[in-house]
Amino acid sequence: MERVTTTLAAAVRAPLTTERRHVAAVTFVALGLINILVFGLLAHHGDAGFELSQSGLGIKIPVIRVPAAPACYVLGAVCLGLGVGRATVPFSVRGKRIAIAVVLLCFLLALLCWADAGAIPLNVIIIAQGTWVASIPLILGALSGCLCERSGVINIAIEGQLLFGAFSAAIVASAFGGVWAGLVAGSLTGGLVGLLLAVFAITFLMDQIILGVVLNVLALGMTDYFFDRLMSTNPNYNTGNTFGTLKIPGLAEIPVIGPIFFDSNVFLYITYAAIIVIQIALFSSRWGLRVRAVGEHPTAADTVGIPVLWTRYRNVIIGGLVAGIGGAFLTVGSVGSFSPDMSSGFGYIALAALIFGRWTPLGSLAAALLFGFALELSLVLPTVNPVLPAPIMNMAPYVATIIAVAGLVGKVRAPKADGQAYVKA
Repeated sequence: MERVTTTLAAAVRAPLTTERRHVAAVTFVALGLINILVFGLLAHHGDAGFELSQSGLGIKIPVIRVPAAPACYVLGAVCLGLGVGRATVPFSVRGKRIAIAVVLLCFLLALLCWADAGAIPLNVIIIAQGTWVASIPLILGALSGCLCERSGVINIAIEGQLLFGAFSAAIVASAFGGVWAGLVAGSLTGGLVGLLLAVFAITFLMDQIILGVVLNVLALGMTDYFFDRLMSTNPNYNTGNTFGTLKIPGLAEIPVIGPIFFDSNVFLYITYAAIIVIQIALFSSRWGLRVRAVGEHPTAADTVGIPVLWTRYRNVIIGGLVAGIGGAFLTVGSVGSFSPDMSSGFGYIALAALIFGRWTPLGSLAAALLFGFALELSLVLPTVNPVLPAPIMNMAPYVATIIAVAGLVGKVRAPKADGQAYVKA
């Protein structure tokens, strides 16, 4: 897994040829053919239903029903048309992003129509809620990578930060009986991993990709060891404490939107705050301008008095704190108890979301939601359509990652000094 991730990171940062648009066009066409030949032709007879309300709310929205097979044909035709256009007509940057969004939306809608044809309606609100919840560690991990890489330090260690954060949050919350203490402990542990990354990458000039892989292996080994030595022999250190649901009065009662965005635990609201703060800080403040200058041209930044090494240290540690919160969510924000390797590659998917999102917080958010949606579907669809084996569906988030990065990401450019050690003259 680590070797694949290292190769992926190096490949995406390599210069891309002008034939890249043909790769995207082929991907569009392939997804369109799947919509038509698989989802359309193999769909059961009947309509697919989509429910937009929950029981207990005052307003009842009628179920939306569409003929499954014809819908898949239309959605496939849209993808085919965009694929042909992508290969023959130059698209603007905005046009490329819109085309990718439309193709992905068409593919996901066709999948839902195929899976739900002739079955009970799918509750869109529940799926959207699950998508946001599943995306929280991915979003926070991608934001951590954004903070690090915008200052010029590659953070492959997101997986280790999530895993250490999850372990620390579980054991501290269990030992002291407080989920807030667990959240703080998880964040601080992620920051500690960030400090280790900073010391070896910035001060000792170690190869940053290799260092990140080593930290991930260290996190996996140490958490497995302490789980066996402490938690397995003393269940009181892994009791399953979790945050409760925090409903925002008034906002949570808004039809459709309210239950999705304003009826969750505190981690979702922390994620909202992190997205807004990091986006504004990086792209609308003097601090962010200095950080981006360090990530693009550290020598020039140093010349005008910006402390390059300190800026990198600070960003890597802050990034670790953010990723640690994502790790804490896996335990005190979700299932409560820790289990070995429970991060399940989320750190690597967060890294892919960072690349797919072009090293921006809002772009990373969109990519993380895509992967979170794939993860939610892997849990929901086998219960709706028994034809889908659970092991096959469990691959959905990782397959989505490969398709997004290999076929749809297009030409992207990392910060120019990303991964380059800086030695002060």
